[in-house]
Amino acid sequence: MRSDQTAVPLSYTAPSAIGGVGVGSSVQAVGQSKAAGPLLVGATIAMGLMAGLFFAFDVSVMPGLAAGDDRTYVTAMQHINKSIENGLFGLVFVGAFAATGLAAWLLHKAGRRRAALWAAAATALYVVALIVTMGVNIPLNNELAAAGDPSQIHDFAAVRAKFADSWVPVNMLRTALCTGGLLALTRSLVLHGRAGR
Repeated sequence: MRSDQTAVPLSYTAPSAIGGVGVGSSVQAVGQSKAAGPLLVGATIAMGLMAGLFFAFDVSVMPGLAAGDDRTYVTAMQHINKSIENGLFGLVFVGAFAATGLAAWLLHKAGRRRAALWAAAATALYVVALIVTMGVNIPLNNELAAAGDPSQIHDFAAVRAKFADSWVPVNMLRTALCTGGLLALTRSLVLHGRAGR
């Protein structure tokens, strides 16, 4: 050893890895795991709100309207479809997807594989609900709006039948998909909580 070299005791050297996992990656995984928790909670709340909204249509709104006359049905649904286009609904509608998908990704990156799989399953179920909404429900809503002002509609029965015959059963499917997503997120939350103990 040359005189200008300083020996560094082995005990002063920071280990580059512990148990085969780099210190940096371990810290990163902990951070990802902590971030996943609040996202999972938010995703579960948003998914529950969407499931509850669709369920409310299944068990109260649509049966209630079905008991009325054709003009009332068409007029009420036109107003409902217009009213639901607001920022709060949009936040929950999109937020349920974004929070669930991001939580699944963070759980996977943090090594919480089982929790990540359940969150991923919830994401997949909600994606199907989005596809159904955009492929069936929204086009039907647009057709109902295109029927025009109720004062100008001549055949309310035909407009109602064209809308209700598809919209109602498809909404039941959305309820089932979001309820399944809610159950999957609940399971993911439980597994994430156990792993964090």
